[in-house]
Amino acid sequence: MSLLPRSAEEFSSVEYWDKFFKSRGDKAFEWYGDYNKLCGILYKYIKVQDKVLVLGCGNSELSEQLYDVGYKHLTNIDISETVVTHMNQRNAARRPGLSFHRVDATQTLYEDASFQVSLDKGTLDAMAAEEGGALARRMLQEVSRVLSVGGRYICVTLAQENVVSLAVEHFVHMGWAVRLHCMQEERGTAEEDSFALPVFVLVCTKFPQPMATPPLEMCVGDSGAPVRHTQVCELLSAVREHQAYAVLRKRLRTSSNPDSNLSLTLCQANSGLPRYTLTVQDSPAGAKTPRSNQFAIFIVPRGSETAWLYSSSEGRRQLAANANFRRLVIVAMHRNQEYTDMQAVQAELSPVVMDLAPPGMPANHQVPFLTVGGDLGWREEVFRGRSQLSGEYCVENVRGEDGEPYRRLVFLSNSALVQSESRLLSSGPAYCPPSRHKKSKKRAKASAAASSSSLLVDSGFLCCAHHQVMVAALALLQEGTQHDTDVPVSVLLVGLGGGGLPQFLRDFLPGVSVEVVELDPVMLEVATQWFGFRPDGRLTVTVGDGLEHICALEREGGRLFDAIMLDVDNKDCSLGMSCPPAAFVETPFLQKIHNLLTPRGLFILNLVCRDPTLRKSVLEGVSSVFPTVLSQKIEQEVNEVLLCFHDQKDPACILTSLDKCARRLQGALSSSTTPACCRAQIDISELLKDLAVA
Repeated sequence: MSLLPRSAEEFSSVEYWDKFFKSRGDKAFEWYGDYNKLCGILYKYIKVQDKVLVLGCGNSELSEQLYDVGYKHLTNIDISETVVTHMNQRNAARRPGLSFHRVDATQTLYEDASFQVSLDKGTLDAMAAEEGGALARRMLQEVSRVLSVGGRYICVTLAQENVVSLAVEHFVHMGWAVRLHCMQEERGTAEEDSFALPVFVLVCTKFPQPMATPPLEMCVGDSGAPVRHTQVCELLSAVREHQAYAVLRKRLRTSSNPDSNLSLTLCQANSGLPRYTLTVQDSPAGAKTPRSNQFAIFIVPRGSETAWLYSSSEGRRQLAANANFRRLVIVAMHRNQEYTDMQAVQAELSPVVMDLAPPGMPANHQVPFLTVGGDLGWREEVFRGRSQLSGEYCVENVRGEDGEPYRRLVFLSNSALVQSESRLLSSGPAYCPPSRHKKSKKRAKASAAASSSSLLVDSGFLCCAHHQVMVAALALLQEGTQHDTDVPVSVLLVGLGGGGLPQFLRDFLPGVSVEVVELDPVMLEVATQWFGFRPDGRLTVTVGDGLEHICALEREGGRLFDAIMLDVDNKDCSLGMSCPPAAFVETPFLQKIHNLLTPRGLFILNLVCRDPTLRKSVLEGVSSVFPTVLSQKIEQEVNEVLLCFHDQKDPACILTSLDKCARRLQGALSSSTTPACCRAQIDISELLKDLAVA
């Protein structure tokens, strides 16, 4: 017969356990680990003189081993007559003081407060398997009754959510202190190699008076520092995180998959705040890596987390291929965290990273730490605020891969995405961001504090590649005409962000007037205060809904635009299209945009769509309204810019005249009267060289 139950309800059946123990014979059955694994935590919470009630003892050797080291007041109970008879016979001669009794744990008949400890190894899990958990609740009520003040219920459990929530909620309701220990296995042990889920030890302590708000704590191992939680749901969430990590660790140690993109977040033990995010990238099967290149850790410099090479699956695969290791763990550091230097980060991560080693790698293998430039990079948060529409955001200065300083706007609800970015210039003596060389923490902070006041936004440098393409697309307004570049051009832009795109259009294109529509009033404040945005007669901002604004303009009539640009994010992360929101590409709305364009007009759409089917649908909708649609893909990004003409155009003619149009616009940019350090720095021809029919 099978030694495991066929259904969960059998765990609470007397008949099942009688048959189970008869089939085991003299062989002990150890639920979730033996004495050697549990002795450390048992010594911590059980005194030698304590009277201990062992619930559902089975034929485990745990009580015998505790007795042998001095615990002489053990009362063992089980519902199986078979196991009780066997255990009494086995211990009669060698351990005369060790008693085993056939007793139902839900109704023991022991006196109130007659034990200092109730020890449970797997019995709660078995009881809770019954639908509704009624048996488990009755057992916990009995435990509460027979324990004295200061007594402890110690439960060894797998902490399935229905089990641990039942127990924790029971004892919290009773006003007892609750602590959970996650007993992680040492790497390479037989238990760890065969079983993925971690074992937990639940310790609940009875107080003289029930506590109104009893403490809820989580520890790692026997003696890990307790992390306090304020609600039961937080404690249960921590349990799930430990379980998920154990499963991930098991998976990583037993298999490899270059396409899996497994990642996990490591938090500070005392605060619970995210500190590192680790992403595992394996080399493809059959890749020729040197025997010594088993495993390495790559530290992403601060400020570079959103770069394509580190944030996209394609980029990480390329990084791993260049590093040429069998497994590469890519580590990103979080905002609002202090990091001293590379040596400190390495010391912090070293005890953890071996958990993520590839299968078959020796435990004593030396793991190299890699990075770019030899240091941790530079990040300086200059402002943090909250938008009612987009949530918390921060403005930060970082050092780019070119060594120059940049300013970014990041919404913390999606911290992997840079909302806006601008390059910074020194307003005074020559400035350079903090050195890549080692610097004391105090000097680094002083340098960072001094930097903010000496930096100005370089309005001539567009950091976003799709913004550069949107500017370059205005060259096509001249296609088939003899117009000079100073002919007035009217632009309607939906989406302000940091204001870099409309500011560039106003500063560097003569005759261009820009009207911006921005839904979030906070963004106008951020753009003005931190990104050098300066509205004037040629650059105006309307705070409002872009959809409603365009509908109102079309309804009122009388105003037409040479270019309408959409650069607005989708807040609904469940869609495969992160830009724009779906309502902006519905056919009736696209028709309104078409009606607002001059005959030479151009609709320019920044499209970010990872769903091929959805992208095809968007293109079909756009093409049903605009007779000619071209696309410019953004290299190493998901973005593409759609260029949609009001009138029918011959794509071949557009491409033929592209160089001429590009030279005209490039000449206009070059003739700007701005200082040389702030001149426009885009190459129109290069940006449109891969223009193709959508």
